[in-house]
Order: sequence, then C-alpha cells, then structure tokens
Amino acid sequence: MTDKKQIIVMMGGQGVGKGTFSRMLCEHHDFKYIETGALLRAAPSDSEIAQTISAGNLVPDKLTFNLMREQITGDHDIILDGFPRTISQAQWLVENYAKKYRIHILYLNVPEDILIQRINKRIREGSRRRDDASPDIIRRRLDTFRTKTIPAIEWLRTAQNIKFHDIDANGDVNDNFAEIVSALQS
Repeated sequence: MTDKKQIIVMMGGQGVGKGTFSRMLCEHHDFKYIETGALLRAAPSDSEIAQTISAGNLVPDKLTFNLMREQITGDHDIILDGFPRTISQAQWLVENYAKKYRIHILYLNVPEDILIQRINKRIREGSRRRDDASPDIIRRRLDTFRTKTIPAIEWLRTAQNIKFHDIDANGDVNDNFAEIVSALQS
C-alpha cells in the first residue's frame, strides 16, 4: 500500500499567522503551498472575485471550488492557507479529498483583539492588501470569520477521516511552530 500524500489546512482568523507558519513548514518539507487569498486577490480588479473581496465578503463557493480543483493535485503534499472558510467548503474538502489524502486541520487559535493588533502591525509594515484597506473591511472580515469560519472549524473538529489540531498561537512564533510540528507528528 502506498502512503497517501497529505493536505495540511491552516485555519484561523486574519492576522493569525497562517502564511508565516505555512512558509516555515515549506522550509522543512516540499509542500505545494496554496494560498487561496493570494490566488483570489490576483483576480483582475473588475472581476466578481475582486469586488467581493474588496467589500470584505467571501467569494461564492462555486468559484472557490473550481479554483481548488485546479490547485489540488495528487502528486504533492499540500498546505492550504485560507480554505475552507465555510461549513459547505469544509464538507466539500472532506467529501472530495479525505479518502485520497491524509488531512490535518491546524486551527491557529488566537483571540480577536490579538488578531486586530497583528493586522495593524501588518499594515504599519507596509501591507498593500486590498483586504487590509480600511478598518470597516477588517471588521467585516473578522465578523465573517466569527459567523462563517468558526462554525466550519467546529464542524471539522468532529469530522470523520481527518485529524484536527487546536493550536494556541498566542505565543512566540518559534514556540507556536514547534507546537505545529509536534501536532503534525502525532
């Protein structure tokens, strides 16, 4: 029996460090890194995707599923950063890929006030992301995380055929990374 490739799913609010920890993991293993937000932000500014993101809203599932189908291939271990974000997306991922891949969900758990501090730091350091453009958009994104993504995380917590890891990501980056590596080895 051949060993299945793996999908590591980075989940958590905006500013939690999904991209940072994904890059750190890629330094230690040959992952295909799929940063869903970057793929979506690369859409032309007049597209439905760009207008949806600029308003701080989630891209419709149909468009997101098509994008994911194109990106998830069986020849690499994969890190997903920014997908899934809703219960329907979480269910789609498990239904379509749990039998083909070993799926690890890494929920990087940080309180909202810390997320806001991290986003503000990212802005001060020169972020030009459209989704960091204003306090109203940031607030809407955090509200969307609370109302849409937290229920998906809770659903994944008990989903079959995957491993769920709740990571306290409040501390030092290196300590948090060590906890992530430990979780993936369990």
